[in-house]
Amino acid sequence: MPENVILRTRMPEAPYGIIWRYLRAGQVIPFLGAGCSFSGRPPDAEWDRGSTAFLPSGKELARWLADESQFPDQTDRENLAKVSSYYQESDSREGLVTLLGEVFEHDYPVGPIHEFLAELDVPLLIVTTNYDNLIEKAFQNKKKPYHLVVHPTEDPALAASVLWFKPGAAGPEAFAPNKLTLSPTDTTIIYKMHGGIDEARKPWNGCVITEEDYVDFLSRMTGQSAIPARFMMHFRECRFLFLGYGLTDWNLRVMLKNIQNVMASPKPAEEQSPASPIREEDRKAWAIQYRPLDLEKVLWQKRNVNIYDMKVDDFVKGLSQRRERELHGTASAGS
Repeated sequence: MPENVILRTRMPEAPYGIIWRYLRAGQVIPFLGAGCSFSGRPPDAEWDRGSTAFLPSGKELARWLADESQFPDQTDRENLAKVSSYYQESDSREGLVTLLGEVFEHDYPVGPIHEFLAELDVPLLIVTTNYDNLIEKAFQNKKKPYHLVVHPTEDPALAASVLWFKPGAAGPEAFAPNKLTLSPTDTTIIYKMHGGIDEARKPWNGCVITEEDYVDFLSRMTGQSAIPARFMMHFRECRFLFLGYGLTDWNLRVMLKNIQNVMASPKPAEEQSPASPIREEDRKAWAIQYRPLDLEKVLWQKRNVNIYDMKVDDFVKGLSQRRERELHGTASAGS
């Protein structure tokens, strides 16, 4: 992402026409954050362990794990990574993953962003750091095939690998990230960067959630041995659309910094592609975040990302209207 992109913190709406034009051409990589999992949740609703109507926020999940483990530090009860580390030490890794399964294996409804992406005819590389299976479920509901690539976290023998679930396959194949020969040529790829919890993939469940998990994953990112090389090649050729992310979490900031560093480095021979990479001065990135803090606005600005203060559902509504106008031939030249 270039250093000379101007941040517009007060824009009333996102540039739907521009984003839609690149999205329909397969030249946008959506990054799905926690805000994408809150669709349909009443504004004042509170999550508890028995709730199956909507997913918990990271803070709510942290508070629950803190209650279960008698987490001793009252000032850090909403720090999911730290509380998860304490829970794991108090119980076990298996116990932590099993408990998370009680939350994420419910049949939650998919949101408008998941449905919108599943309806697109163009193959995309969709990146998500969420543990839920909502984006996969949306594709399944539409009977749309997809490749699923997941970072395993529970088997030490697979720690340096990614798991590739081909469309319709009962199980995955393991590959070193630089050996995965997969790119979104005709079928969408869903890349679960931080793993996931899904009843259908129970033998391979796991997620990057504790402080130790993040340190291990980010260290491999720094060494360019985490994200598949083919995906990094696609990163160089596309724009980024961050949906529902907040930048107060240090691990997300480090992840974005590492991606930026890799993209700015000389292109390795194994990433050669007939497509031309986007010039840094032409690379655009957008973030959709509801009520960002002033600090977060500054942090996005430092990463040369244009941020728009709105709910993900409202953004999808505006983007859908832009698509409908085009389909009916009523889009104006300036929209």
